[in-house]
Amino acid sequence: MYNVMLDMSQDIGIDKDVYCVPLASIVTGIDYGSNDMELIKKHLRSMASTSVEWNSPTTGEGPKWTVCTLISHATLTKERGQIWVEWSYAKPIKQELLEPSVFARLSLGMLSQMHTYGGIALYEICSRYRAIGRTSRQEWRWWLPVLTGQPNGERLAKMEYRFFKRDSIKPAIAEINAITDIEVELVEHKTGKNISEIQFVVKPKAQATLPLKAKIKPIDMATVNRAIKTGISDEKAEELINQFGAAAVTEGLETLEKRIESSFPEPVRDAYRYLKVRLEGDHLQKAAEQQQTSETVESGSREVQVDTKKENAVKASWQEEWLRRQRNKAAQMLRELQPDVINDLSKQLIDHMVNTKAHPSLVKRMQTSGWDHNLVRHIMIDYFAKAAMGETWDKPTTEQLLEIASQMADSPVQRT
Repeated sequence: MYNVMLDMSQDIGIDKDVYCVPLASIVTGIDYGSNDMELIKKHLRSMASTSVEWNSPTTGEGPKWTVCTLISHATLTKERGQIWVEWSYAKPIKQELLEPSVFARLSLGMLSQMHTYGGIALYEICSRYRAIGRTSRQEWRWWLPVLTGQPNGERLAKMEYRFFKRDSIKPAIAEINAITDIEVELVEHKTGKNISEIQFVVKPKAQATLPLKAKIKPIDMATVNRAIKTGISDEKAEELINQFGAAAVTEGLETLEKRIESSFPEPVRDAYRYLKVRLEGDHLQKAAEQQQTSETVESGSREVQVDTKKENAVKASWQEEWLRRQRNKAAQMLRELQPDVINDLSKQLIDHMVNTKAHPSLVKRMQTSGWDHNLVRHIMIDYFAKAAMGETWDKPTTEQLLEIASQMADSPVQRT
């Protein structure tokens, strides 16, 4: 919602003291006479109470620190049968946000696809240096509050660089390089044997054809309300909409509602988790289809084909590790079920194995030794995971694979 308001403010111009637009141009699908308005007020209160600390990322601009709130005020009024929302910005942050010559005019549509605080913060900074090709060089602890979103204090003072790099820098770079129109590379500077300062190389992607400023659509509150009825909070529903889009979430909610009605093999314990897994699986499938199409078009040379095979092998190792962890989660969920639920589920699986003409020895092992026997455990886990976590339980998202890649890169022992 803040991004939509900022987008409109940039269009209207920096010379205005107050910005006022119909609420319907910011959110859609709400009942203005119901509790939906309380949800709108909740977000506006958050904007007016969230503190923003601004640190200049360029040493040459001189020491600068500012604190203010996301917006200075907000007012809701009803005029001519319409609800209007009015807001303003504190002078320091207004200059930084709305003046393109000072603050890089970012693609808010691209920002809405990003999920990590560090990725968004680093993308905003690096976008300012797109033409220069390199950010300012700063002592690495200068970047700690910038990329973690945490104020300087005892916790940050104790943090070691290797953990900061693992938990904040590497995931931020991976997200930027995977989603945005620029590529970022970390440059480390040492004093003796220790890393003392860091900066980032910034390169525009040659194949990027995105517009300078993508238009943001109003927030779809109808989808949020539908998610709330399934037991998902408004915060988590909006998080999914921002990540996957309203259309995908609406489609996923249809599957979730059917799953809740069927209650197989037991009632849905976490509607949000079920929906998120479903959406992540659909997202990965679409990304894989796009990647396959791209590889088919660009596979004219042998070098490209070889590189593609290497990339696919690396991605396969990431996916194998992710799937191993998923199966461990499903196994743990199974062991937490009540004995009568396990018995019913085992009977259903045996019937399923008979109907699908599984090998008789496996059916017999299920009947005599139970699901946790080495020979049939994987069959039960896959069967249960599909029912409890959704059809796409074994399909990771690009972001999940990147997280696995980062963890495997930091591990002293690589899986093969």
